[in-house]
Amino acid sequence: MLTHHIALVSKTRHIKTSDLSKVAAALQKQATRDLGPIWDIQATVDAFELLKDVPGGYWPIIIKDNIHESGAAGYHTDKYKQPFALVQFDEGWALTSSHEMCEMLVDPFGSRMVSSGSIKQGQGRVNYLVEVADPCEDDKFAYSVNGIMLSDFYTPNYFDPVSSPAVRYSYTGAVTAPKQILRNGYLSWLDPATGKWWQATYFGTKQVINDISDKMEMLQGSLRARIDRITPTPRLTEGVSKQFVKMNKSHADNQEKSGTSTTNHWEQEINRLIKPRKVISAK
Repeated sequence: MLTHHIALVSKTRHIKTSDLSKVAAALQKQATRDLGPIWDIQATVDAFELLKDVPGGYWPIIIKDNIHESGAAGYHTDKYKQPFALVQFDEGWALTSSHEMCEMLVDPFGSRMVSSGSIKQGQGRVNYLVEVADPCEDDKFAYSVNGIMLSDFYTPNYFDPVSSPAVRYSYTGAVTAPKQILRNGYLSWLDPATGKWWQATYFGTKQVINDISDKMEMLQGSLRARIDRITPTPRLTEGVSKQFVKMNKSHADNQEKSGTSTTNHWEQEINRLIKPRKVISAK
């Protein structure tokens, strides 16, 4: 199995090196324990203080103070068609980094589609763009890894033709049926019969389906890069909720207490091994 390599890089002074390393460790665990087995993916995640330190072959996730445009955040490809992601720094930067990592690993080049029945009445089988974190991207559905709140993501069963109570549709179980869109999430697809692009969003009080063909045709780049640019989600435009900030802090505090206990344990073990012993002289 080919191993993908992700580089987490901060270009903001608001993130300490220790915090960047903690988030990279949480992302590594998510990739190895959660995402990898479900999507048959193998990946490494490493933190780098500087872009120039990132080795060749790594796909960077870059956190910046200001992206300047909400639609600019998200997936991109460089001039060599290699993937990278831009993340706007805010209180949910780790959550957004997780979102981008999951989508980048499942669909590195932003063009993967799956055929399934349309959620729009009157359409037959359509081609859904695989964006594993978009239908469940709201911070309400995040889960904790190493005390850091990360993004939920859907499973390959998300596009099943029928629903089953025995099937897992997203990692946390928040998605309970095929092609379900949770609050503040969205789903995009191509109708091959007409050549039109459609998008279902749940940004208000109900789900809305719109024809986005004209917007898609105005832009260049991969399918996912275009979708990201024309979809200013509540997460990008409004940031994370107060409830998320409170929950994130609670998990971080619990992890810090656990870390203090672990530190004390290892300090005791180190001292036990290297503590100078008294030499008993022979009489």
